[in-house]
Amino acid sequence: MITRRDYLKYSVLTAAAATLPPQLTRAASPEGRILRTIPKTGERLPIVGLGSSATFRSVADSGDVTALSEVLSTFFENGGTVFDTAPAYGASEEVSGRLIRELGATEKVFWATKLNAAPRGGGAADPDAARAQVEQSFKHSGKDPMDLVQVHQLRDVPTQLAILKNLKAAGRLRYIGVTYTGAERYPDLAKVMREEPIDFIGVDYAVDNRQAADVILPLAIERGIGVLVYLPFGRTRLWARVAGQDLPEWAADIGAESWAQFFIKFVGAHPAVTSVTPATSKATHMLDNLGAGVGELPDEDMQQRMADLVDALPQA
Repeated sequence: MITRRDYLKYSVLTAAAATLPPQLTRAASPEGRILRTIPKTGERLPIVGLGSSATFRSVADSGDVTALSEVLSTFFENGGTVFDTAPAYGASEEVSGRLIRELGATEKVFWATKLNAAPRGGGAADPDAARAQVEQSFKHSGKDPMDLVQVHQLRDVPTQLAILKNLKAAGRLRYIGVTYTGAERYPDLAKVMREEPIDFIGVDYAVDNRQAADVILPLAIERGIGVLVYLPFGRTRLWARVAGQDLPEWAADIGAESWAQFFIKFVGAHPAVTSVTPATSKATHMLDNLGAGVGELPDEDMQQRMADLVDALPQA
């Protein structure tokens, strides 16, 4: 079984992984990454990606982005591709696009961004503003067609998704979707999944936040919709819950060598999940996260054991 310590030996794994047969749950060779298939096309993506909210956003807004360049370099050098961002994440989208171009990685990245030209409190989006926002994302990404744009937090889906559908029909977007983090609007998310021709959703899911597995993730399998998972650490909630706790010895059975890998492997084990995109602004954390994307994923019995352990910990 490959470990995170071994992972640096295998920083270029795409060619090896490309020879493997597609599987719903995973495709990995002893030296390879765990890959997942995008249901609508069969394209495969590494199960561990990178998000750009939280601390990544704070550093991007600070102006000193050396740390982010190191994060992105580590990400791409070790086989990462899925990068999730949004115009709403401060300077993250603009700064990341520039850094990725400087690294010569524009063609490597699977660029996933969002559209959110609707008011935060609800209401209609200005179609012209929405189109302008997408055009700005094209500029920041340096990609046309862009890989994925999703309507952010289900805001004015009729107006904004219509714009994305038109851009996809014109060949400028490869995939489209919608996102929502929070169980209170899962019924609305499910309605869009059933009624609209989307390729992806973005949703929250974690070892102590498993509500998406009741309806949303099974529906994604049924409808052939890819899933990006946000908040696999519950922002900082899970870190607070395991503070002072040793990683259980049995985590080694799935190759988890850190709590980060424990949390990511739990999320990635659900067969609906295409990629997990935790944010980080530290290269060491990026490498640790990527270590969850090799080796084994927990089976159902192990997932239950993991959930039971976390459920028994005090609430943060």
